[in-house]
Amino acid sequence: MRLHRSYSGLGDADRGASAAIGNFDGVHLGHRAVMELARQAGDKIGAPLGVLTFEPHPREFFAPDAPPFRLMTAAAKAHRLQKIGVRHLYQISFDETLASLSAREFAQQVVAVGLGLRHVVVGADFRFGKGRSGTAEDLVALGRDFGFGVTVAELMQFEAAGVPVSSTAIRTALSEGRPRDAKAMLGHWHRIDGPVLHGAKRGRNLGYPTANMSIDGLHPPKFGVYAVQVEVLDGAHSGSYGGVASMGVRPMFGENRANLETHLFDFAGDLYGAELSVALVDYLRPERKFDGIEALVAQMDADSARARGILAAWG
Repeated sequence: MRLHRSYSGLGDADRGASAAIGNFDGVHLGHRAVMELARQAGDKIGAPLGVLTFEPHPREFFAPDAPPFRLMTAAAKAHRLQKIGVRHLYQISFDETLASLSAREFAQQVVAVGLGLRHVVVGADFRFGKGRSGTAEDLVALGRDFGFGVTVAELMQFEAAGVPVSSTAIRTALSEGRPRDAKAMLGHWHRIDGPVLHGAKRGRNLGYPTANMSIDGLHPPKFGVYAVQVEVLDGAHSGSYGGVASMGVRPMFGENRANLETHLFDFAGDLYGAELSVALVDYLRPERKFDGIEALVAQMDADSARARGILAAWG
């Protein structure tokens, strides 16, 4: 996959894709459906699959002090898009210049001239241009003016909950400790990706060494303990491991900055600096403050046994 951070100065080999347009936070099943339509349209006209997205997310640009809402980092999104076969990722900088473009200017300067897209696919709720003035129907008309095809994808319905598949619905499921419902909408486990950071190293003294990761900038799932599946993405210990993880502020030790601490089952080694992808499989229990270390360790034993059983059942 080729990553492009600008819509200007591209060579002929990087132009002319059939692209899905959107923010695609989480790369959920609705997003995948939009991308599949772009793939199918591209196959008909001999154009590679592309995705046009924006960084930072426009919501972050317009409300930088709002609570974190993202389901994944830009790097995690790029990794997911590469896995599903996207050939060109146009990760365009969302800045004052882009935000000031009218819907017509966006269609002409970015889609038609800058990227030279031959076909685009958007969701039915797509909005673009200054003040979100442009609609999907407007894009269809602009495509006729500027020479690119447009497909409008209908919203998917999540049958288990009777609501459209959306990043908002996924955030709600995660906030309520329902990672399996989030998976049903995502089409994959919700993952938190990032490097292993140095922590207080208390876990190793308790017989439960943990890999500590930041969740800064991400929508926080419900705090508590989870059964997890861990992918170590690089380094000497790369591979897949089951585990148990604590999401939250560690009330037992008076911490107040949320993070993710993951204990990998049947693992021995140093993971500092390694990139991990931690999939939330099931919610076990809320955070608690224990009467002492012995009670904490006993609960960790019980959490680990329960997590092993859940992961074995999932295969």
